[in-house]
This record gives sequence, C-alpha cells and structure tokens, in this order.
Amino acid sequence: MTKLVLASASPRRLQLLSQIGVTPDAVQPADINEDPRKKELPRPYAERMGIEKAQKVHVDGQYTLAGDTVVALGRRILPKAETDQEVEDCLKLVSGRAHHVLTSICLIAPDGQTAARLSDTRVIVKRLSDEEIAAYIKSGEGLGKAGGYAIQGRAGGYIKQISGSYTGVMGLPVFEAQSLLTGLGYLR
Repeated sequence: MTKLVLASASPRRLQLLSQIGVTPDAVQPADINEDPRKKELPRPYAERMGIEKAQKVHVDGQYTLAGDTVVALGRRILPKAETDQEVEDCLKLVSGRAHHVLTSICLIAPDGQTAARLSDTRVIVKRLSDEEIAAYIKSGEGLGKAGGYAIQGRAGGYIKQISGSYTGVMGLPVFEAQSLLTGLGYLR
C-alpha cells in the first residue's frame, strides 16, 4: 500500500484516524505561517490552512492528509490558546453563547490529485461561572487548543448542545476523513 503521511502534530488526529483503522506511516507537522490574512473570515481561513498544510508536506508518490481546526465566534477567529489568559479570554467569549468549530481536512493523492472537506459544527456552551473558568484554567486542558477548550475533556461538561461533528470539534471529522481516503483510493 502507498505510504500515508499525516501533516499534523495533533495526537487527537492520530487517535481519530485509528478509529477507522488508519495508521499513518509517518507524522510530519507542517511548519507554515498560521496567521489569518487581513479581514480573512473563519471559513476561508480554515479551508486555506488545511490545504496549505497538506501542500507543504506532500511529496509525489505518497498520500498526505492534513487538517486545521478553527473556533469562530461570528466573523471572529478565536486563537489557539497559548497562555492561561488566552484560555480565560476564549472561555469568557463563548460562555453562554453559540459558536462554530470549523475543521478543514485536505488529502493529496500520490498523483497530486487534491480533495478537501470542511466540517462546520455549531456548539453552545452553558454560561460559565468565574469559578468554573478558573478551575478549567487550572486543569491546563485549554492550552494549545483552538478556542481555549477541549471538548473531549472537562469542557465536555460545559457543552449544552452541538449540531454537527463531535469528532470535527476534536480536530478530525472522521466521516469526512474516511470519505476522502476512500474517494482518492487509499481505503478500499
């Protein structure tokens, strides 16, 4: 079978691929500039990031799968929280409100054929108390996460409703990934 490279540093993407029986032959995170362009909206930004990450890592003769997850509040792109303050800021923004989690994935086949999909999941977070936000920050789970939270962890208890792909919120919409891998011939 032709080699599959996952262009991601996310352990969750590896875990989610394993749910559909896929183990990449290599993991090679894409080192690209992830800053949104001036006035770039969340959906086009997410789509661009998934494609650019795949293109950065792709080598002819292999399959390359990449993804990117963006948390959007209206037209605003929330950061991947790198500090406790950013986690707090993100949680305060989504508290008591609906937001969208956009996860784009892109697969490039050995011959260069490219296919991409976008998962758009609407998430409603309960109104969070200052104590809940402080406890979540203390857990450290929100660091390095788009929007400052991980739905598969403690934050799952704050989610009132989702409409869309739970695995997409985690970082890899499994249905869409399996469809791409089948469509471009990696899976039979």
